Amino acid sequence: MAPSSKADKKAAIDAAAWMFNVVTSVGIIIVNKALMATYGFSFATTLTGLHFLTTTLMTGVLRWLGYIQPSHLPISELLKFVLFANFSIVGMNVSLMLNSVGFYQIAKLSMIPVSCLLEVVLDKIRYSRDTKLSILVVLMGVAVCTVTDVSVNGRGFIAAFIAVWSTSMQQYYVHYLQRKYSLSSFNLLGHTAPVQAASLLLIGPFLDYLLTDKKVYEFDFNMASATFLSLSCIIAIGTNLSQFICIGRFTAVSFQVLGHMKTILVLILGFLFFGKEGLNIQVVIGMLIAIVGMVWYGNASSKPGGKERRSHSMSRSSQQKLVPSLEPTELDDKV
Repeated sequence: MAPSSKADKKAAIDAAAWMFNVVTSVGIIIVNKALMATYGFSFATTLTGLHFLTTTLMTGVLRWLGYIQPSHLPISELLKFVLFANFSIVGMNVSLMLNSVGFYQIAKLSMIPVSCLLEVVLDKIRYSRDTKLSILVVLMGVAVCTVTDVSVNGRGFIAAFIAVWSTSMQQYYVHYLQRKYSLSSFNLLGHTAPVQAASLLLIGPFLDYLLTDKKVYEFDFNMASATFLSLSCIIAIGTNLSQFICIGRFTAVSFQVLGHMKTILVLILGFLFFGKEGLNIQVVIGMLIAIVGMVWYGNASSKPGGKERRSHSMSRSSQQKLVPSLEPTELDDKV
């Protein structure tokens, strides 16, 4: 296959993976909003556990049918990943409860610079000036859209700090584990989903009771709420899978930057389906700034030198001066 054909095929697959993530992520937000706001199922951690239980069943069926091949992931790596992932889920829920919506949004925005720091320190990634500026533009646009009242307290700050760092580490680990152990997205989900489902379903009812003062097993289900709960779990399979696919292909930072397109879409769909009272000139301006930043980021990071391992920038002579006998370093950080 010619190089241009390979590039076109990769671009098409990247676009399909990203659209898959956008559609499932926005879909599950809309469904969960209806489930919680309309039908009163406010047990967020337990709901996430049910999402991973459904995903576990899906990966089990695919493995039984032979679509997922056996793979290996050390138990120590699995436990570290699940620890980061569960702290992320619990931290986000507690942060939303203890902090204002404005500070909660600021905490979510701070995941981008934290993810950048992890890539710089752990993967020796180097960003060009345009790439850094485009990230700042995205942050500014989303902040204008979403950040309103900002108040914080000591416990809320600690919860937000844990949520930001654990989420960033979890997303970094997705890319790291896929690359290090040659795991497909299905393989990685097959390893992690069962442990996450078991742990979240164990702690979820207790945590949800602390946050809502309601007991999940006393919830009065009806046909409509059960239907929305089932739909949420089904869409979650695609959300979980698409997250692993996108981070594996784009890295955690790109996933975070482009992920704010979902924030813009959720705002737009919220205006269309739940009323336009929140639509004002500030939100529209913020959306436009964020979209410009996302387009700029995609352009800047894809150019030579836009985002690469530091060893790319070293001259051949300087590399030879270091250790001539070393094997060439693997420079491609995509899976």
